[in-house]
Amino acid sequence: MPVNPVANASAVTVGTLCGVAAALCWAMGFTVAKYGLAHGMTAPDLALHRFAWSGLLMLPLLARQGLGDLGGIGWRRGIALMLLAGPPQAYLAYVGFSLVPLGHGAVIQPAMATLAGVVLSALVLGEHLTPIRIFGIITMIVGLLVFGAEALASFGSHGISGDLLFVMTGSMWACFSVLLRRWSVSGIQASVIVSVLALFFLVPVHGLLFGYEAMIAAGFAQNLLQALVQGALAGAIPIYLYAHAVTKLGAGRASIFTALVPMFAMILGVLLIAEIPTLMRIVGLAIVVVGFRFAIKP
Repeated sequence: MPVNPVANASAVTVGTLCGVAAALCWAMGFTVAKYGLAHGMTAPDLALHRFAWSGLLMLPLLARQGLGDLGGIGWRRGIALMLLAGPPQAYLAYVGFSLVPLGHGAVIQPAMATLAGVVLSALVLGEHLTPIRIFGIITMIVGLLVFGAEALASFGSHGISGDLLFVMTGSMWACFSVLLRRWSVSGIQASVIVSVLALFFLVPVHGLLFGYEAMIAAGFAQNLLQALVQGALAGAIPIYLYAHAVTKLGAGRASIFTALVPMFAMILGVLLIAEIPTLMRIVGLAIVVVGFRFAIKP
């Protein structure tokens, strides 16, 4: 059956718009998290906003799919996905943003998610590591070392600790992504499961360990902002948009939009919180983006 060029062009346009929008949403989440930390919010508070509201919204959906076996995924797998992409990962990332500038986390976490994802896919899923992908991995590591050098020179041990937290959270996301492929779980289905299980996890843990004093002191406007951005714009919405981009463009072409996240975050950092990137951060970002382009080549 002949391919309709108009329909194909339309699919590419829709897929591209969805991918760009997903990257912008994730970048907005990073930027507004940094803003919240500077205005009285804590890492646990942001993690609560990140999952509590989406968990409440998605609870009826998962209930229809079957809470007994989490829609067929099973509790063992569901808990593993929640631990890798749920509150623990979010909490560590928000702590990282309290230690280093926005530009560090916005670059290191997505870069490590891609870098570790490529390596784990080769080790666990048997994907072939071509010489061009190995070159991309090495290039990305060089770019990340540039950020590490700036962290050490400008922020000392706190800077290194913050960067290492983003290395950890990026690696957790890579493990999450590999498990999704190994277990044949869609991004949207995973988002539902992680959000609902995170809700069950957060409600008792947050009140018991952290309390709500900092949230209350931050004020209604700050909490509303974080609920909207962390819970929606950086949560369920970009996962849906990215999944739609994959459907329209294919996984390989859609994955390039991840490289837009750090660039968008640095731009938003300048516009919204007046964080001007240093020359070393710009150089590190450029090297990482070049490496990313080669690392995802089939």
